[in-house]
Amino acid sequence: MKIPFSPPHIDQEMIDEVVDTLKSGWITTGPKTRLFEERLATYCEVPKVLALNSATIGLELVLRWFGVGKGDEVIVPAYTYSATANVVLHTGAKPVMVDINQEDYNINVKALKKAITKRTKVIMPVDIAGFPCDYDAIYKIVSKEKIQKKFRPKSEIQSQLNRILILSDAAHSFGALYQGKKAGNLADMSVFSFHAVKNLTTAEGGAITFTLPRPFDNEEVYKFFRYFSLHGQSKDALEKTKGSGWQYDILLPGYKGNMTDIQASLGLVALKKYDEENLKRRKEIFAYYQSRFEEKPWAIVPLYTNEKAETSYHLFLLRISGIKEIQRNKIIDEIEAHGVSVNVHFQPLPLLTAYKQLGYKMCDYPDAYANYATTISLPVYQDLTDEQLKSIVETVIKAVEKWR
Repeated sequence: MKIPFSPPHIDQEMIDEVVDTLKSGWITTGPKTRLFEERLATYCEVPKVLALNSATIGLELVLRWFGVGKGDEVIVPAYTYSATANVVLHTGAKPVMVDINQEDYNINVKALKKAITKRTKVIMPVDIAGFPCDYDAIYKIVSKEKIQKKFRPKSEIQSQLNRILILSDAAHSFGALYQGKKAGNLADMSVFSFHAVKNLTTAEGGAITFTLPRPFDNEEVYKFFRYFSLHGQSKDALEKTKGSGWQYDILLPGYKGNMTDIQASLGLVALKKYDEENLKRRKEIFAYYQSRFEEKPWAIVPLYTNEKAETSYHLFLLRISGIKEIQRNKIIDEIEAHGVSVNVHFQPLPLLTAYKQLGYKMCDYPDAYANYATTISLPVYQDLTDEQLKSIVETVIKAVEKWR
């Protein structure tokens, strides 16, 4: 039995919705993209959402809107996908990496506090595997008078906020909860990914949620980002079809990041069924994994719910105690040889050539390395059958007990 790691769920209703879009003659950003934004905002209980072609462009747009540039610092976890730090480098700023908590893989708040300097403009926590970071603790830090006095605004927008911006990399956490609030409503701004392997997919895609405090007007900020994400163009394609609307202006040299109606078609159907079908099945898969692995003394099951938060059930990060990286790799090879696809999320950034060349050293982030070296990501997706689940668990147990 060959079991893939994370195939997208595509049903007939999604196919029909895409076909409807293709037949409509409107395939770029149009009415379905705007409807998708409205329904995302309703689901996340936020004022506004902008749908984009990737989470990466969303993160970079926010950094550039906030005026992040050369000489500035953005705090990120060492344990994340490269996009988190890449967008910081694109602006000319410096990613300041900090270690993680071993229990939940998320950014270590004490390490974060120590990393804040007069150059810090943004903190970018990442909800690894879909489990929300401790946003209360992060806000408590940036609100401290001593920390606020360190903040040196360089732009009007930075002066309006008058503190470090909290930008949530929520690529994994669509549908997660923290203190009773949905992911997307936990930071000043949040960015989702709708990539093919994510819980909710539009093939490629992402979105920014706008939940800025006063004096910001989230409606106005959303409007700015609409043209900022379309080369600075004052009207999108839909607006240009209205009357004599062909004439437009370029208000600033913006970027190309808009979502298409084809992508939004997938998202509209996926969102409609998200809680009742997708999230429900993912919870069942997590419960099954926990029931089987908690019996094993070598297994450390991931934290996926506590008194503050509940995951989006995106990834099941199984840690194997008492092993080294080389053993973990042999275990993965053994599992794969028996037809089960597993993965590793993630290689910490300092292990990667691009960051090594910038001077980052893995030895500075021991908890990030310890988790990486002992973690195997197991399949979690809506179409996984009970029979496949049983096969995955039995294959993993045999492989671990062979090589541990």
